[in-house]
Amino acid sequence: MTITPTPITLRRAGDLPRLAVTGIGNALLDIIARDSQEVFRLLGLEKGAMNLIGVEDLERFYDAMGPTVQMSGGSVANSIAGVAALGGTCGYIGKVADDEFGERFAHDLRSLGVELDLAIARVDEGPTGRCHVFISDDAQRTMATYLGASNQLRVEDIRTDLIARAEITYIEGYLFDLPPAKAAVGRVAECAHENDSVVALSLSDMFCVSRHRNDFMRLVSEDVDVLLGNADEICELFQTPDVESAVEYLDELGIVAAITRGPHGATIVSDGEASHVPAEDVEHVVDQNGAGDMFAAGFLYGLAEGAEPVEAARLGSLCAGEIIAHLGARPESDLEELAIEAGLL
Repeated sequence: MTITPTPITLRRAGDLPRLAVTGIGNALLDIIARDSQEVFRLLGLEKGAMNLIGVEDLERFYDAMGPTVQMSGGSVANSIAGVAALGGTCGYIGKVADDEFGERFAHDLRSLGVELDLAIARVDEGPTGRCHVFISDDAQRTMATYLGASNQLRVEDIRTDLIARAEITYIEGYLFDLPPAKAAVGRVAECAHENDSVVALSLSDMFCVSRHRNDFMRLVSEDVDVLLGNADEICELFQTPDVESAVEYLDELGIVAAITRGPHGATIVSDGEASHVPAEDVEHVVDQNGAGDMFAAGFLYGLAEGAEPVEAARLGSLCAGEIIAHLGARPESDLEELAIEAGLL
């Protein structure tokens, strides 16, 4: 795949400006708490993973958390917020309910300058989704997610404006957890290709890959131009013992891939070559929540701006380094200024 360097602020689709990245994902309210006592274990959660819960579990999980920080979230929504923080134009597609959490989600992203296309759920599709995030002392995140309205996104909810204007359309793998959203993903990929938008996919979570491996393989083989995932997710997708073996499959597919490896940096696969990009040096890791999301923000924005994949990954590494130095999945420093100082923008 070749991504042509393009000044996105100058390109036009009709009379409307192009967007660097449009994301489509589960619109969730993040409810974040430190968990020194590892309460998540008493709740039966798998450490370091995303665990799905039902509406009947919401009160019990919330009451167990103690003091919390709450903000709009969801993996791709966090990445889109990161693109906005880098100074990029961006859009977001998702589904919320007509409730307080849905209003808060929309307000947070709009306040960052993100263009929104949010479908409003019917009463029988549930309240706005939320993600309970437990941060243990080793900076691991364990998530209990109620998908609610977010995963009821349907083909008829997809309006094409934000996709048609995007340099890159970024799809969240978690959307595959319910059939309506899975069908919507197919429509999004089709629309993106019709409008010369690069299709990027986040694998989201190793257990998500395990649940939907055949669907992911079909999408990656037929529609995906850029693939993002950590080492465990990539190995699960290709059923390989290590990243080096998975690289061979990526070469055959001919797609760009960013494989994140925590403190060991990232492996970038492009044009038949695998390159290593080191992780940003961080003095004290507080919270790994959002590290992959923010890496994706920098990586995708770099590609949209015409950077080569390795250069884009350096921007992603910078963004990930900022996010793990504090609690929460949104940047506290000026990402655009940091990137300019580092010579990456």
